[in-house]
Amino acid sequence: MRALTVLAGLAFSVLVACTALPAPAAAPEALAPTLPAIAQAEGAQSVASPDGRLQVTLSDEGGTPRWSATFAGEEILRPGRLGFRFLEAGNLEAGLVITGAETRSVDTEWEQPWGEQRLMREHYNELLVRLSDPVDSARYFDVRVRVFDDGLGFRYEVPQLTADGAISIIDELTEFAIDDHDTAWWIEAGNYNRYEYIYHTTDAAAVDRAHTPMTVRTNKGTHITFHEAALVDYAGMWLDQQRPGVFKASLVPWSDGVRVKKDGAFITPWRTVQVSADAKGLLNSDLILNLNEPNKLGDVSWVEPGRYVGIWWCMHIAKCTWGSGDSHGATTERTKEYIDFAAKYGFDGVLVEGWNIGWDGDWFNNGALFSFTKPYPDFDIEEITRYGAEKGVRLIGHNETSGNVTNYEAQLEDAFALYEKLGIRQVKTGYVADGGGIQRQDEDGVWRYEWHDGQFMARHHLHVVEEAAKYHVSINAHEPIKDTGLRRTYPNWISREGARGQEYNAWGYPHLNPPEHETILPWTRMMSGPMDFTPGIFDLTGRPDGPNRVQTTLAKQLALYVVLYSPIQMAADLPENYEARPEALEFITRVPTDWEQSLAIAGQVGEYVAYARQEREGRDWFVGAVTDENGRTVTLDTSWLEPDTAYTAKVWADGPAADWETAPYDLSIYTQPIRQGDPFTLTLAPGGGAAVWLTPAETAEGAE
Repeated sequence: MRALTVLAGLAFSVLVACTALPAPAAAPEALAPTLPAIAQAEGAQSVASPDGRLQVTLSDEGGTPRWSATFAGEEILRPGRLGFRFLEAGNLEAGLVITGAETRSVDTEWEQPWGEQRLMREHYNELLVRLSDPVDSARYFDVRVRVFDDGLGFRYEVPQLTADGAISIIDELTEFAIDDHDTAWWIEAGNYNRYEYIYHTTDAAAVDRAHTPMTVRTNKGTHITFHEAALVDYAGMWLDQQRPGVFKASLVPWSDGVRVKKDGAFITPWRTVQVSADAKGLLNSDLILNLNEPNKLGDVSWVEPGRYVGIWWCMHIAKCTWGSGDSHGATTERTKEYIDFAAKYGFDGVLVEGWNIGWDGDWFNNGALFSFTKPYPDFDIEEITRYGAEKGVRLIGHNETSGNVTNYEAQLEDAFALYEKLGIRQVKTGYVADGGGIQRQDEDGVWRYEWHDGQFMARHHLHVVEEAAKYHVSINAHEPIKDTGLRRTYPNWISREGARGQEYNAWGYPHLNPPEHETILPWTRMMSGPMDFTPGIFDLTGRPDGPNRVQTTLAKQLALYVVLYSPIQMAADLPENYEARPEALEFITRVPTDWEQSLAIAGQVGEYVAYARQEREGRDWFVGAVTDENGRTVTLDTSWLEPDTAYTAKVWADGPAADWETAPYDLSIYTQPIRQGDPFTLTLAPGGGAAVWLTPAETAEGAE
């Protein structure tokens, strides 16, 4: 997120150009049966970003709706199709002409209740275009385009097209047309492992069907990320390359093959394109959040960012089990030990997995057996929450469903009511099932199987988040639907997974996360929002049943707390491994999870990245820098520091012999003075990193 250049509290004006547009609908259910009339217009229509560098054009040449974009004079998107095919209402794809257009400009400010940046600037120019069937004026769709300096978003707004309002989308024809020689960073879509793949770095021509966010670099060095925003009651979008360089929106289908089912007028999610002249600038985009609606939950002071520990890693390295028995991880005794550790070192919570009935046997295939209110006999949940409250540490709940959504939804109300009573304020949900293996029972009692990112799951996740909010519970979803910025609208959707996390380093041999993994994530998965990656492994070996290990240095594990943003950060290793290295643990106990501002300050995709983040409503800054398998020395810009202020920087860096393969624990800790404008040099070992805490010198006694 870019650092704001405006003063806190400064009120921006909202400027309206041409004919004023009606306010955008707040949500699909709020749409009127017909969309409002707009001013008549003919021919191609264009709109540019406030700084004039990014321009989007909509045209109807030959009766085929198309869109294109340029950035700083470079054609970054060749003309690509727009339109739909419906089951009940024919198609809206050909023979359409532009019959109306209006524009407006908005420049305003809003505040996040928590996040990577407190104050957000929402500054865009908007174009609303109507594309109509000249024979039947009731058959049309509108395209609303918003162009910001950091990218663009457009969505379809479609009136009721059938007598009873029911309509089935069998195809969305949106295309993103790029040069197939662009470099792409991507993962495959529509396969069994959901989003949990190692990223490919290839020419765009080698991409088959990809998840978003997908990032490309053009031959001129422009960096572009394709994604979507505000995915509400609609199917997620895959990118399917159908011709060289032409990626079509492939909507994730229902089990019956229909892509999206709607009733009455509807809007789609925003199709988004984030753009920057360089890699670093792309990371400072606010686009996805700015295209979402404001907070719908009202007072969300009960949503609490923070750090936690968990009975989690011991299962992944096979020291204990999710299921009951002699090695059961979730016991009253062990949980109290974790609570004691959390209280001693200032952690807010303890996550416990495997506490509830249902884990015994083949839990992957027996999701119907899970209870979300009944603990195992050796887990006294009331005593544990009482003990935690006494120590100032909350229990964090865990709801694994094995993809059986019908079983989970039947228990939601009882589960969240219990958690509120016990003081459990955060719940990690899980949907461990193969892609296409989400289980639901339909109205006729027939079991259907859906995708994790189809319309059914888009509805389900919002249902869970809204139900949780009634009980002041926040949700951290694993095996989730993709992040599309809905945390702005529902701030209790506090984090999620949605990529290969730390656990693959415990048992994933031979497909461990490679050293470059964390240098690609910022430009791919992290472009969509926070990720619960679970950093902080201090014993870098994994399970003993193979050559499993974390392919980083210890210093890189610390740096990930700054680089991979989440408002809830887990110290994922075992308590004894942290107490064996107290000098490294100090950084984890110091680094915040809620920020005043965040700024990417250096990096190239797949090579290295560095972030600087300022503590929320504070003066301390934290820097994280990580590299791929290549060691490098980076000199960082420090213009973001306060002027005329002396800082003390405490640095946790790779030692002189450090290397992720041969000497991963070599850690150098030192302090140095620094001021705004001073070059700040960090040496990163192969697979390494550096973590830095900067404090104004007059308050830096704790940094010594």
